[in-house]
Amino acid sequence: MPNLKNKTVLITGARRGMGRTHALTMAKYGANVVVSDINQEECQKVVEEIKKQGAKTLALKLDVTKKDEVAKVVKAAVKEFGGLDILVNNAGIAEFKPFLEMTEEEWDKTLDINLKGQFLCAQAVAAQMKKQGSGVIVNIASVAMGQQGIGFPNIAHYCASKGGIAAMTEALAVELAPLNIRVNCVAPGLIETPMIDTVKSDPKTFEAMLAQVPLRRAGKPEEVSELVAFLASDDSSYITGSVVVIDGGWLAG
Repeated sequence: MPNLKNKTVLITGARRGMGRTHALTMAKYGANVVVSDINQEECQKVVEEIKKQGAKTLALKLDVTKKDEVAKVVKAAVKEFGGLDILVNNAGIAEFKPFLEMTEEEWDKTLDINLKGQFLCAQAVAAQMKKQGSGVIVNIASVAMGQQGIGFPNIAHYCASKGGIAAMTEALAVELAPLNIRVNCVAPGLIETPMIDTVKSDPKTFEAMLAQVPLRRAGKPEEVSELVAFLASDDSSYITGSVVVIDGGWLAG
């Protein structure tokens, strides 16, 4: 079991889906959890769940595309808990649109939230980690990241953002290693979250996707969160710069 006792973790996009599960899992393993997202009221609901576990926690509003908001959240987390040891860069969106119909605004929105948002959060948190002398960043990408991953139709902007996250992870791992900051990336496949509701609304498409997964099922958010917790803990102290796929064997198939 990962030991995160007395560690402080900032999780973006934590009001629902995998972000919420990451928050609950980190709390289970003893971390102080900063729950952040664009809707603070929904973050507070997650905080109330965490408090029932006896963990220390804080809800903060955060638009990851706004540098000033990122800075305020990092400052508030440090003020509340005395430091910031872990960042889980989870905030992201997936909006389906055929490539030839995709607008510049839709492209920019997805890249701003999914990729620029991770850059801004990693930069601000890494500056704090440098002061502390250590830290861990876990970026969330997707099997839809191209190259070693999979290309998907109708989400070219999403795929581009997730491929960028994988590449950024490797670059940051090399650059930040001398500061004792580890950076890894988790690339989930088909996971039971609100993000796949659009796919599930078309049973034939969903069944076709499941047919490509050797385990023949969608993953559970908790299964991804356990991997994130491991990478955030000292149990993975010699792992950095890795893109870890959790997809039920999809890529292998």
